[in-house]
Amino acid sequence: MVIGFILMAGEVMCIIVMTEHIYKTAIMAYKSTPSRRDIQVQKAVHLTLQTIALGCGIFGIVVIFKFHDETNMPDMVTLHSWLGMITICLFGLQYLLGFFSYVFPGAGSYSRAAYLPWHTFGGLLIFFLAICTAEMGLLQKFLSLFLTRSQEALIVNFIGLLLFLFAVAAALTVVLPRY
Repeated sequence: MVIGFILMAGEVMCIIVMTEHIYKTAIMAYKSTPSRRDIQVQKAVHLTLQTIALGCGIFGIVVIFKFHDETNMPDMVTLHSWLGMITICLFGLQYLLGFFSYVFPGAGSYSRAAYLPWHTFGGLLIFFLAICTAEMGLLQKFLSLFLTRSQEALIVNFIGLLLFLFAVAAALTVVLPRY
């Protein structure tokens, strides 16, 4: 879920431009796409990465429900599970609104311009909700395995720290002006 949903929703992608490597996220697609002047390329990159992220998120939810059914565990009993479901549902709604506003068939230019700040805000909100949900999942796993001072505890804490730093980097990229 972390790799498939969060990194793709943040749209991590490796693009080779000439001899340099540019690592970027689709939230950041509009600021880091090599052809910054071609809005259609930016839209295509953004849409493709968001589609992959949505597919990974839905696949992850299906796998979790199937696992719970096979092990006779109850579904939707923790805050982590509720926030995860809310995140996927909001992401799907944001995807549909963005798709029908900007891609097919596309709203009028005034409507698109009016919706853009809300689309950006909603995308960041959902991204941060996904980060919080993942952090909660790490904490839940940490507590359920009774991890204290072990290698596993260090790995879980390191993953949590990397998720936080990734969220900060994505937010800075969106908030700071283009160069």
